[in-house]
Amino acid sequence: MFLPTTLKEVKQFNWKQLDVILITGDAYIDSPFIGVAIIGKILVDKGFRVGIIAQPDMNTNTDISRLGEPALFWGITGGCVDSMVANYTATKKRRKKDDYTPGGINNRRPDRAVIAYSNLVRKYFKKTRPIVLGGIEASLRRIAHYDFWSNKIRRSILFDAKADYLLFGMAHASIIKFATALRENKNPDILNGIAFISKEKKGKELPSFEAVQKNRDDYIKSFHIFYENNDPITAQRLCQQHNGRFLVLNPPEPYSTTKELDHIHSLEFERDLHPFYKKSGTVRALSTIRFSIPIHYGCYGECNFCAISIHQGQTVRFRSEDSIINEAKAISNLKDFKGYITDLGGPTANMYGFECKKKLKKGACQDKRCLFPEPCKSLAPDHSKHMRLIKKIEKLPGIKKVFISSGIRYDLILNDKKNGPAYLEKIVKDNVSGQMKIAPEHTMPHVLNLMGKQNIDMLLQFKNRFDVLSKKAGKKQFLTYYLIAAHPGCSMKDMNALKQFTTQKLKMTPEQVQIFTPSPSTYSTLMYYTGLDPFSMTPIFVEKNPVDKEKQKKAVTKKPPRQGYKKRKPYDR
Repeated sequence: MFLPTTLKEVKQFNWKQLDVILITGDAYIDSPFIGVAIIGKILVDKGFRVGIIAQPDMNTNTDISRLGEPALFWGITGGCVDSMVANYTATKKRRKKDDYTPGGINNRRPDRAVIAYSNLVRKYFKKTRPIVLGGIEASLRRIAHYDFWSNKIRRSILFDAKADYLLFGMAHASIIKFATALRENKNPDILNGIAFISKEKKGKELPSFEAVQKNRDDYIKSFHIFYENNDPITAQRLCQQHNGRFLVLNPPEPYSTTKELDHIHSLEFERDLHPFYKKSGTVRALSTIRFSIPIHYGCYGECNFCAISIHQGQTVRFRSEDSIINEAKAISNLKDFKGYITDLGGPTANMYGFECKKKLKKGACQDKRCLFPEPCKSLAPDHSKHMRLIKKIEKLPGIKKVFISSGIRYDLILNDKKNGPAYLEKIVKDNVSGQMKIAPEHTMPHVLNLMGKQNIDMLLQFKNRFDVLSKKAGKKQFLTYYLIAAHPGCSMKDMNALKQFTTQKLKMTPEQVQIFTPSPSTYSTLMYYTGLDPFSMTPIFVEKNPVDKEKQKKAVTKKPPRQGYKKRKPYDR
């Protein structure tokens, strides 16, 4: 069931008016991988009437007025990717392509989409229903933050968008409680997972927007407090002053239980692009997610450059085997399904089925991390459940192959002494589509330390096992190494050392090298802006010249000259 996108479709539902209108920077793909589709289905499941406007025209009221005015609220998201990341490269060049736009041309998503769409609603609907922000763009910009593209500290997006509320995180439960409160004319300000603007100070106070703007030490202090209050079990209510008013952040909503996740994924998803948008062309992202299955949410890796722990959470929660198997059966009945499940994973594929029992009861530790600098003994990685799940789905009628395309944490496999070896042998033999994705990110110890990544010694140990198992399986398979150039603390000397390592130890020239992008709400972005290691408060080198960033990348990706090849002189014949 697609959610309605036109008044004609609204009438087909026998609805006279919508309760909620969701606006998104992506084309409307009805998939369990797409946040706006999940939120819409959750609301409809609870009896709310919901419509979607995807990528509205910014120059007219044709699209934004298409569904009329909602009875309860407007919900606005920039889409699956922050709009500035979607529109610009790490060196601030305009991207030509957009994987979430029909036809693939990047011409439908405005810069700062959340703010732009909020202004669009205000322009054509005066004194309208509340405007509510959500999705990753709003979630990561919920406090005063450094914005790479304008190179300055910006206010909370709630102020810049002139919106009424912001629902941060996954919002699976908070969206229902919020909509119910509005329908019952109750004040939603007390709900978890919600941010709003107040005239009064409420909660533990962060350094103000003005202080953060002027003083980097205050910015570091603000981010530390913010980061430490993201676990639903331990978090306090926070507030931050902005020019005489206060941003108020209620504690995050409790994580969804397995039962709740199972119910969400039992809702009907078309796993396709809505016909209204399909006429404009295909969407590249659909080819990746159409026959894939999300099996868990959250990540306890807490890499300093990654925002998953701020948005999805530091605690991994997973669906039941039955729920995932039922989804695999539904996919196998799709007309164009050829028998291949393209992924069975999550933010990290091999975090399914286990978590730290202490964390589940008492919340995430404030004084240490699960995997860095060494895996915590309380975590106890166990790959048996993921391996059993893969085997069960492989036996289903109509399933020829199950691939694991999400990234793998090789340190987890190596630290699972009981089931890790069998798990690795299983996926190398049966579930790798030619290449396995891993993310060492770098090789230099001081850079890895700033990234929050494990020592590189484990990489060589893992590579050796992978190569041996691939040879045993009679397959020519490769490891795809994801690496980062120009991360704070990384110099050209470090990239040359990385190149030497990949050439001599890995015997290859990396292709998956990205230049570090300082996206909001990560410790690495804090380092980029302040030039300090925020944990030791010592100065670090930060490469900010776009040309030199490109040089760092090319230092690793440049292929060596072919052996025996002699460059001709200009007039050689």
